Amino acid sequence: MLKKLDILILRAFVGPFIATLLISEFVLVMQFMWLYIDDLVGKGLDIVTILKLVSFVAATAIQLALPLALLLSSIMTFGNLGERFELVAIKSAGIPLLRFMRPLFVVALFMCGVAFLFANNIIPVAQLKLNALKYDIIVKKPAFDLKEGVFFDKIDGYVIKIGKKEKDDSTIRNVVIYEKNQSLQDNFMVADYGVMHVTKDNFLQFKLHNGWNYEENGERYNPNTQFIRFGFKDYVKEFDLRSFKMGDTKDSLFYDPKMLSLPQLGKAIDSLNNGDKNFFEQTERNVNPYMHFMKFQKAKWDVGGMPTVMGSNKAYYSAVPDKFKKKLKDSIWTVPLPTVLVKKATTFDVFIPDSLTGAVLDKCNTTIGVVRGNIDMLSKENDERNKVKIAHRIEWNRKLTLSVACLVLFMIGAPLGSIIRKGGLGTPLVFAVIFFVIFHLLNTFGEKFAKEGIVSEFEGMWLSTLVLVPVGIFLTIKAMSDSELFNKEYYSRLLKAIEKLIAKWRFLKAAKTKADVANT
Repeated sequence: MLKKLDILILRAFVGPFIATLLISEFVLVMQFMWLYIDDLVGKGLDIVTILKLVSFVAATAIQLALPLALLLSSIMTFGNLGERFELVAIKSAGIPLLRFMRPLFVVALFMCGVAFLFANNIIPVAQLKLNALKYDIIVKKPAFDLKEGVFFDKIDGYVIKIGKKEKDDSTIRNVVIYEKNQSLQDNFMVADYGVMHVTKDNFLQFKLHNGWNYEENGERYNPNTQFIRFGFKDYVKEFDLRSFKMGDTKDSLFYDPKMLSLPQLGKAIDSLNNGDKNFFEQTERNVNPYMHFMKFQKAKWDVGGMPTVMGSNKAYYSAVPDKFKKKLKDSIWTVPLPTVLVKKATTFDVFIPDSLTGAVLDKCNTTIGVVRGNIDMLSKENDERNKVKIAHRIEWNRKLTLSVACLVLFMIGAPLGSIIRKGGLGTPLVFAVIFFVIFHLLNTFGEKFAKEGIVSEFEGMWLSTLVLVPVGIFLTIKAMSDSELFNKEYYSRLLKAIEKLIAKWRFLKAAKTKADVANT
């Protein structure tokens, strides 16, 4: 049941939270716009496309805007209450800090749920739509705009120049058109005046009057060419403007782990784990045919290593159990051994006659080269699959860590505001920026360490939480004991006390020196 104290805290929190959330969203959206400003300017984008782009960016930025807004608004709320001595009145009534933090703690938990719903259901779709729309905007040509006295070369195969454009924006004068082709020279057309308009099927149509067309036909390096010139009173020239129209790329062409929800990420990770099993099976299939000894890798008989017997390979063959003799006949071990004293072999060379050594070594080098090539290819595929798997696990953890970040940053902001006891946007903004930068850097470093395999995905993505939770607990303890952690007067008094101790130590040292001199 809400009490007057809870209502007081919530009312003090709602205004700063909404304001800081809108400011955070605006800053993050503008950061995106400035990053892609070169790709947006001059494309002739309509208002609907711009609004779609802004809405997609705002939806993807909410996962950072929510924690930042909670941090800043909680500092401002408790800072305002402390600056107006309302916190002093609440504490003097015997109400502990944790009690009047409780309503905002519930709000922070609710925001964690909202952040998770955005991260799991809304942001993946927005990210998918954003990437498709961003691609269409980037590849779109600049808007069609013919200016007086300027060569326009954005239409494929043509360069157009108009001397003057009338106020009706259709009548043009002193028209020059170069048509690029594979002949010796570009075709060249001039006209005194004309009228231009865009047709329904997206073609630019020039109705030209009183002009000339010049062409030169012939093959390169052939002196026999034809120069053709013909005049006209009326001539219609059309240009295809469909390349200036922004495309509508399908979302299915873009795939990224950021565009998946938690269940989808779980299925993708399971599929990648199954790929690891297939990797070992495929490696065995590609390597075993070249390594004949691999067929004996499961043979487990004990003949005391290489037997020490007198005689030929018959003596060695008789020492092998019967169930392995067939395999032995089909293997390289059927190569006759010299009738000499057979000892324990330390190298493979003792089995090869001198006349076959070169051929065997060449065969071995060729086989090893083939096997190494196969293994390198499979290893690269496995490394790429591991990178994809790490990326999916990172995104799986990110959806949870950015949700929990709302609660973690609130645990820092609320006690911090009650300690500094400053409201407004000045001091709270400074502290909020400092802790948010620390949070963002820890997230960035943890993600990079996880991608490089230095730490696990869990350790990398939860690094900021593991570091900032103890900081929040420490600040809460300090706030409960009315610590002067950020009070400059406290540090001023501490500095003066240290200076007095240093002065006293110097005085005692000087007095001792004088006493020693007097004694001598």
